[in-house]
Parts: sequence; C-alpha cells; structure tokens
Amino acid sequence: MRGTTTADVSPAVAGRVILVGGGPGADDLITVRGLDRLMTADVVITDRLAPLGLLARLDPQVEIIDAARTPGQPTLTYDQIADLMIDRALAGLTVVRLKGGDPFVFAHGAQEVESCMAAGIPVEVVPGVTSATAAPALAGVPLTSTEGAAGFTVVSGHLHPDDPACRIDWSALARSGTNLVILMGMRQLPAIVGRLIADGVPFDAAAACIASASLSEQRVVRASLSELPAAIEAAGLTNPATVVVETRSALAHASFPDSKVPVQHARALG
Repeated sequence: MRGTTTADVSPAVAGRVILVGGGPGADDLITVRGLDRLMTADVVITDRLAPLGLLARLDPQVEIIDAARTPGQPTLTYDQIADLMIDRALAGLTVVRLKGGDPFVFAHGAQEVESCMAAGIPVEVVPGVTSATAAPALAGVPLTSTEGAAGFTVVSGHLHPDDPACRIDWSALARSGTNLVILMGMRQLPAIVGRLIADGVPFDAAAACIASASLSEQRVVRASLSELPAAIEAAGLTNPATVVVETRSALAHASFPDSKVPVQHARALG
C-alpha cells in the first residue's frame, strides 16, 4: 500500500486524517507521537477501547465523535466512519481516528486508509502498542523464553473453529511449538480449547487470560488449558481480554515486583 503525500492531494483539500493507535487502554500507554498528533486534532473519532481519558486534554472546540462498535451492536458502520473522516478532512480539518491497540492489528485501519486515499485525503498512520504483547507483559506472562517457546502466534478467535469462514489452521498452530495469543476469543474459547487439545496440545498445558489489561480493573486468571474456560467463567472475566496458551512448556509465573494491579490465580502451575 502506498502512503499519500501532500503532492498526491488536490490543492482544494487542506485537511488530513491521522490514524492513531492508542495502545491497550491506559492513557499513558499511547506513544509520544500518538499523543502529539491527538493534540493537533480538530475532530476525533474514537473507538470504545481507545484511551478515552485523553479526550479531557483536548480543547473544548474539538469535535468528538463516538464510533464505538460494541460486539453485536455496531453504532456506526465502517463506511459511515470513512465518510465522516473524508467529510471533515474535505472541510479542511485535521481528523484523528483514535483506536485501541494498533490500527493495523485486528482493526480496519487498512480499509480506512484506502478509503481516504481514494478520496485524495492525505493519511498518516501512527502505530500503537497492541494488547497482544502488552497484556501478557503486564500480567507477567512471557511470550518467549530461553527454555520455552522461541516465538508466538497472534490469532483472532472470534469465529468457531468449525465455522466455514474460519481461515485459521488450528491443527498447525497446535504443532507449531509457539505460544498462542488469542484476541477476541472469549465467546468461542471452549471450542478453541477443545480443538487445540484434540490436535495435540496437552490438556494440562499452561494458559492464562488477561482481562482489561493496563486498566485499574485488570484481572488475570491462570489455569491448565482444559480448565481455563471454567476458571474464566468462575472469575467473571469478560471482554476485552487476551488469552495466552503455552503449547510446549509451563508458563513462567513471574510478576513485576512493583506491580500494583490485582492478580487472581485460578491455579498455580509448576
């Protein structure tokens, strides 16, 4: 995908669009560049998982549009969001599309960039810290280690493994020897766990679920793979949540010594 420059845009277009990855949720985990760009906005279009506390720093004249897409109940379609960005930019305004995580990780940042480019709008993308790596780090769950997994794989778990639309090869992931990071997988987790075990991941493999990572309400449950769905239900964990599965050896149970985040251990694995 080719980025746009000022030279690519009609002289009549004085506005621009900036896609900003806001990080995993906490206000202070946005990047310095992301915060800088946010403070230049005339219009901010937000997602529900963006660091919304930062909006209080904006000038009262900044237009704030809530484009929150709650699971099962989208308030704005992606076409409507793109239309809003283009409309405001064509009016000569700086539009910041503030997203949670990173704009290109299980988001529709690429489509939004393409829509703006097609309309001749200059676009900048500011990367963000994705919860795929932030949540495990904040919970003391290493994604790689010298004696454990030499890599990790990030997948979306929003579809049932048997859904014809699911393009994930769960069997290959079970054999990969990498840690698995599953985003948006809470609803389908029992089916995913069943598939992983059927495909060879030990039923007692170490697993963890981190809910509301980086926020004051962050909670963590650790359990064996087979027990994880029940442990999550018993603890009352809900989205947004990140699930980590170790396919080779037990996850280290390290915690940051200065962590002030409450952590719940459903079961200690050794």
